[in-house]
Formats: sequence, structure tokens, C-alpha cells
Amino acid sequence: MKQKENIDLILKSLPELPGVYQFFDKDDVLMYIGKAKNLKKRVSSYFVKNHAAAKTRIMVAKIENIRHIVVETETDALLLENNLVKKHQPKYNVMLKDDKTFPWICIKKEDFPRVFKTRNVYRDGSEYFGPYASGLMLNTLLDLIRKIFQLRTCKHTLSEENIKKKKIKTCLEYHIGNCKAPCAGYVNTEEYEQNINQIKNILKGNIQSVLQFLNQQMLEKAEKMLFEEAQEIKEKILLIEGYKAKSTIVNPAISNLDVFGYAEDEKIAVVNFIKVQNGAIIQAHSVELVKKLDEAKEDLLLFAILEIRERLFSTVKNVIVPFKPSLIPDNFTFIVPKQGDKMKLLELSLRNAKYYLLEKRKRQEIKNPETGIIRKLEVVRKDLRMTDLPRHIECFDNSNLQGTNPVAACVVFRNAKPYKSDYRHFNIKTVDGPDDFASMTEVVFRRYKRLIDENKSLPQLIIIDGGKGQLSAALNALETLGLRGKLTIIGIAKKLEEIYFPNDSIPVYLDKRSETLRLIQQLRNEAHRFGISFHRTKRKSKFAASLLTDIPGIGSSAAETLLKKYKSVERLKKCSLKELTEIVGKSKAGKIKTYFESEKPIS
Repeated sequence: MKQKENIDLILKSLPELPGVYQFFDKDDVLMYIGKAKNLKKRVSSYFVKNHAAAKTRIMVAKIENIRHIVVETETDALLLENNLVKKHQPKYNVMLKDDKTFPWICIKKEDFPRVFKTRNVYRDGSEYFGPYASGLMLNTLLDLIRKIFQLRTCKHTLSEENIKKKKIKTCLEYHIGNCKAPCAGYVNTEEYEQNINQIKNILKGNIQSVLQFLNQQMLEKAEKMLFEEAQEIKEKILLIEGYKAKSTIVNPAISNLDVFGYAEDEKIAVVNFIKVQNGAIIQAHSVELVKKLDEAKEDLLLFAILEIRERLFSTVKNVIVPFKPSLIPDNFTFIVPKQGDKMKLLELSLRNAKYYLLEKRKRQEIKNPETGIIRKLEVVRKDLRMTDLPRHIECFDNSNLQGTNPVAACVVFRNAKPYKSDYRHFNIKTVDGPDDFASMTEVVFRRYKRLIDENKSLPQLIIIDGGKGQLSAALNALETLGLRGKLTIIGIAKKLEEIYFPNDSIPVYLDKRSETLRLIQQLRNEAHRFGISFHRTKRKSKFAASLLTDIPGIGSSAAETLLKKYKSVERLKKCSLKELTEIVGKSKAGKIKTYFESEKPIS
């Protein structure tokens, strides 16, 4: 497939959701990672704009494949993009983006730990919280921590020996009340460690005590008439209250995890893998498994987990899954979360697996529309317990407004699409008065009697707009024709969208989002629209014919002939005597013309 055709196919199937996209060249080398509020719009923009920057034009020309990861929000996309860029360092990210990284809050592993902001994460036993997309939020938290706990900020080595020998003198921070001077032994290790544990709780989202403290401080400032300082504290309170400590992308309560999401259809299964490290997603990957036999999903999931972990050298013990695999290998702990932060991570992985499956299906249907039609009809066949694929479907609806001019409509779908040349209207001929059941029996009999007589193909599926009564009426017609049991026929009741089957008094309720119900509703609505349109036309024609028969000497036959030609009385008025004479003769034409030219109103 040529590059343009492949890219066009990918662009058409991208979701309109926030996420991260990745560009690959012909050798499958990652060239660029970007973030987007709307993946479809952002990625498409690369291929519709004339880029001013030469580097961008060169990169776009090299793109052979595009992959993406769906996330919850634009902020999540921002953080995920940063993590992936740092890990993979694509060529064009280095050239086009600066080296800025997001800040973390570090609790240093040392005697009397410091708490400070950093952009570098080291594996030295220190604890890191973040990263933070908002520097203002991070600084606000650090400011609060320092005001509440009065921690040290110096880089001295505060060993027990140094403190006892008084090698370090107290500094200005102690004298102005910002530090309790552990360097001089004015605070012991146990008390300082308690403060550190409280700080960890705050950074994990337990900030209610902080809010209480701030509210108290704000009130005290206000009582002392220090309104500017009280306003500053109020602004910090608003920031803290709006702060979301628990995030799908970043959560300090979660350490190292492997997360696997699963989605499948009749032919393939998709397993999505998300790697969480130090509270941030650093890797995401999906694999596709082609089903050969009727494998259990538990077996497919286990196979994918082992394959992905071996390929990516993962040795993490805790593994989040949507359901327990068929076996539990050594050194594995499978977790099936039901709520909380781990459930959010699982939902994200499941969403990515689902979108991978949907996009693959969409691409196949764009390339080969017949594939999509067969898949949709296969779903209908399965849902309605049919033996044959319903390539030919017909739907009937009666139209009987206020008991007048009863008519019926039959619409035809072939390959799940309207086939309007086969639509049919029916005037009810054998039924007196508004009898929907008898009318349904008549039109169904007439429709299939004619198809049989003309040796035309019959539908695989018949849909009756109505409940048990309408369905029974249609079945009577099929039985008379010897077709009962040979064709699938169902009824759909409007109130709750119940699906009725012959000889079954209990209706079936299809999923409101199912493709089968949507197709049935489309047929039902089309039949209703087609029938109502015919009914209105008939009423209008009957009214116009009655106006013409009011003219002395003009009968119903002449009126129908004229309306068939001119469609309406208004157009008939504008006809010349010569035109009318050619249709109904000189005598009747003269009477009509004289009548129209008189002042007597006719409509």
C-alpha cells in the first residue's frame, strides 16, 4: 500500500479523544511523539497544512505509520507525552522541542530528610511525588509544607556524630522561624520522622488537615485586619481544593505495576499493556492475537501477558488484569480491581484495547466496505437467531391517521442499506374501516403473493412495526402462502423497543447500543416516514379531487385524470383552455375554465 493510502486510512479511523500520537518511518523507527486534545484533528492537521518549517515538512514526508494512546484529559496527555519522550528520545522531538521536564517533589533519603523540588529522578532510595503539570501547584504545596513543618533546607550531612560534636552552626532559617535546627539537636529523629510521614500523607492526597490549617490561618489574618495576607491564603486554599491528587496518569500511591486490558471480536483478540513506574505511565503497547480455534479469553490473555513481559523485559510482580488468566505463573500476583486508582488504570488499558479493535475494524471497512456489511449482518443473524445472513430485509408499517385513508408501506434494505427502488405503497382494498390487524394481513399477503408469482427472491428477514397483534396478523398471511417457518419474521413495539418472535409471548430486549437494534430501528423509522408521506399525499389528492368534482359536469374520472397530469388545483388554474381541451375535451374544459374565472372560491 502506498504511503498516502495508508496514512489516509489511519487518519479516518483515529478517535476524537485526548491522547498521545507517535510517528514512525519506513523502518519502523520512532521519529516524533506529540500530545493532542483531539487526536483526529491534531494528527490530521499535519497532512492538510503547508508547513512553514522545513523540518516539519521533511518529517511529515517520512511518516509511514502512526500509533496512538488514548487518555482521559489533555493534562494526562501532556504528562504521558513527557514520560514517553524522555524514555524514547525520538529524533524530531529533540530537534523541535526544548529539554524541559516536569518537576517532582523529592523526599531525600538521608538523616533528617529534605523536601524539595527537582526535575531529576534518581534511584537512590529517595521518594518522588509527581510529576506536576502545574509549577504553581507544586510551589504552593512546598510552601505549605515548609510553613507547617519547618523542615531544614541546608545540604549539610546531619549525622549523629556531627550533631553531637556541634560541627554545624544554626543558620538564619532557624532564627527567622523556618527551621527547627536539627543540626544543633533541637529536634530529635523521631519527631522529625513523624513530620515526614505527615508530609507523605499530604502528597498522597490526604490534605484535609492542610485545608483546616489554612482556614484557621486565613481567619486569624482577617481578624488582625491583614486582608492582603488573608487573600493570599484564600487563593492557596482554592488551589488546593481544586487539586486532583489522584490521577490516571500520575498517582503517588501506586508504585510499579503492569496493567493489561483485553478486548475481542469474533476473529481477533487485542491485549493492551501499560507499564506504571514511579507513579507515571512510561510505556504502552497493544498486541493482536488472531483466533485459530475457539480459544478461551483466559488462555489468550495469559499468552499475551507472557509474550509482552518477555519482549519488554518486565519483572514486576503485581499485574492488574480485567479477569484472572487460566494459570498463575510463579512470582506473579494478579489483581482484578473493582474500584479506586487501580481500577482507573485498568479502565484506561481496556479503553485502549477497545479503540485498537474498533480502529482496525474501521480501517478494514474503509478498505473493503463488503467486510463491514458482512460483519454487521453477521451480528444481526446471531442476535435474531437466524440461519441465513439477512442481506435482504423488508419492513411493514400501517398508516391510519384519525381512521381515514388507510394505507401501508413496505421498505426494503439490501446489505444493510435502503434500496428505494423496491419500496412499495399499498392502498388497503379488502378492509372496511380502521383495522390495523386485518390491514397488515392484507399487505403482507399481497406483497409476497406478487413476489412468488413474479418468481422474485424473498427476504431473509421481515420486520413488522408493532407488537404481538401485528406480528400474528402478518403470520396469518405467511401461513396462507405456505411461507410460515421458512422466513424469519419479528415484530418491534415502539414503547420499550421490545422484539417479538413468533410463538413466544415474552419479548426480547436488545442492548440499546447494539448494531442489530439500530438497524431494526432504522428500518422501522424509514417505513413509518414512507407510509406517512404516502398517506399525506393521498389525503391531499383526495381533497383536491373533491374540489374539482364540485364543478358541474366534472366527474371523479376527469378529476383524477387532471390531477394526475397537473398534481394540484393551483397549477390547474393556470392552464389555458387549449391545454385543458387536449385532456378532457372542449365541453369539460370550458366548464372548468368558466368555473375558475368566476369569483367563487374553490380552496
